[in-house]
Amino acid sequence: MNELVYLDNAATTPVAKSVREKMSEFFRDKFGNPSSLYSAANTARKEGLERSRERISDFLGVRQEEIIFTSGATESDNLAIKGVALSRDESAHFITTEIEHHAVLHAFEWLEDQGHEVTFLGVDEDGRVKPEDLSNALRDDTALVSIMYANNEIGTIEPIEELAEIAAEKGALFHTDAVQAYGKFPLDLEHVDLLSASGHKIYGPKGVGFLYRRKGVRMEPLIHGGGHEKGLRSGTENVPGIVGLAEATELMAEEQAQEIPREQKLRDKIIEEVLKIPDSRLNGPKENRLPNNANFSFKGIEGESIVMKLDNRNIATSTGSACSSPSLEPSHVLLSIGLPLSLAHGSLRITLGRETTEEDVEYLLEELPDVVEELRRASPLSN
Repeated sequence: MNELVYLDNAATTPVAKSVREKMSEFFRDKFGNPSSLYSAANTARKEGLERSRERISDFLGVRQEEIIFTSGATESDNLAIKGVALSRDESAHFITTEIEHHAVLHAFEWLEDQGHEVTFLGVDEDGRVKPEDLSNALRDDTALVSIMYANNEIGTIEPIEELAEIAAEKGALFHTDAVQAYGKFPLDLEHVDLLSASGHKIYGPKGVGFLYRRKGVRMEPLIHGGGHEKGLRSGTENVPGIVGLAEATELMAEEQAQEIPREQKLRDKIIEEVLKIPDSRLNGPKENRLPNNANFSFKGIEGESIVMKLDNRNIATSTGSACSSPSLEPSHVLLSIGLPLSLAHGSLRITLGRETTEEDVEYLLEELPDVVEELRRASPLSN
């Protein structure tokens, strides 16, 4: 196959045509600074910034003023975690999990350096946080709990509704990194106080995201300046990017009902066929996982080698999180669910998207068994 078969949509997605077209208006014609007073600025503010805020808040079922635009999910995660910590007059207790994205894990490590105490919850063999573990870890001085909605590597969907309610009953704020979940399925925010999302995971542009902050949640900004975004994120807003994020959100909303079952069907076919390869295993649960995610480990070979061999055949996949893929360190997520080092090194993440076809999946399933067999013949690990 000459055309690229792109199966790394958890890393990033191609910008949708309607998103590109909508953004171009605000690069070309409606380019005003939304903080200025003249009519061109009013157009950028009303049609770009505030209309986008309205579209996203409607999608989530929250107030418009609760959407804070940022440069992406990493900034949103840091703003949520550090912003809450900085609003405290004294050291406090925080809770997260061992399988979070590094944007969250490193932010909590920073909190520890500042004198705060952090509890890192373990997970079960499917990557699921046990509600009783959270309940047991909560203390009277717990300021914030941060648990991702769905795991970016193994696709596990966490019981966020139950976990957030447990935190609320104890009086702790609850943050969720919803980067992989946003737009994939309906989200329950009844007890969620803070939520991070990103544009480039949903066929929008890179460099833009948002933080949902429930009204009344006290936090300090990380970036100071002109007081943009309710004083929580200074700097002239990226209006074309924000418009693209809102357009991508509506695109996902319109397609959810048809696209989720379509991707689930393709995902399930991949899981069924790949598990026929000897000494292979599925990482994460068969049920209650992201509709587009399948993550496998293969005994006796390294995931990086599989990715490179598939790339030679015009198939793009990954070994795990795109943010750490150049590292040869084993996945912290796979180690947390109990995999030995040998299997953690031999992982392959396949993530589907709206442009993935049945022909793409068939081609993958034709090539992958040959790649695994070829690598095992050449690998001393397989012996």
